[in-house]
Amino acid sequence: MRLDTRFKWLPAPILSILLFLVWLLLNNSVSAGHIVLAVILAILIPLATSPFRTKQPLIIKPGLAIRHLLLVLYDIVTANVQVAILILGPTKKLTPGFIKVPLDLTHSMPITILASTVSLTPGTVSAEVLPWTETFIEGQDSEQRFLLIHVLDLKDEQALINTIKQRYEAPLMEIFQC
Repeated sequence: MRLDTRFKWLPAPILSILLFLVWLLLNNSVSAGHIVLAVILAILIPLATSPFRTKQPLIIKPGLAIRHLLLVLYDIVTANVQVAILILGPTKKLTPGFIKVPLDLTHSMPITILASTVSLTPGTVSAEVLPWTETFIEGQDSEQRFLLIHVLDLKDEQALINTIKQRYEAPLMEIFQC
C-alpha cells in the first residue's frame, strides 16, 4: 500500500487547489493581490495542518473508482424502490436483523468508504466496526474485523454478506491495492 509522500512542500495538492479556488471565489476577485494571497494560503494551510492528518492510501485505479461510484449510485436508486415497496406492503413480513461482515480491508479509509456505501444504500445501515481498539494501527493488528450492519429485511444472511464482499469490498481492495 502506497501512501502519498510525493511533495514535502505541498502535502495535499488537491486541498491546496481547493483552498486557492475557494479564496478567489469568496473574494469574488482575480486581482494580483488575491492570487498571491491565495497561493500563499494554499501552500501554508496544508503545511501547517499536515502533522494532524492521517496518511491515506492512494487511489491506484481511478477508472475502477469511477465505475464503483456509478455502481453505488445505481444500487442506491434500486434500493430506494425496493425499500418503498417493502414499507408500503405489510410490515409484518419484514425481518430486520444484524449481520457481521468479515472485513479483508485493513486501512481505515477503505473501511470508512465501505461503511458509508452500506449506509447510503437504503435498507442497510452500518452500525460499527468490530472489534475496534483505540490503538488501531494499520498493518500491525492481525485481529479479524467485522462490519456490523443492520438490515431492514434480512432473508438470507450469507447471500447478503457475499454480495457486500463481492460488490463493494473487492473493488475497494483493488482501487486502493489493500
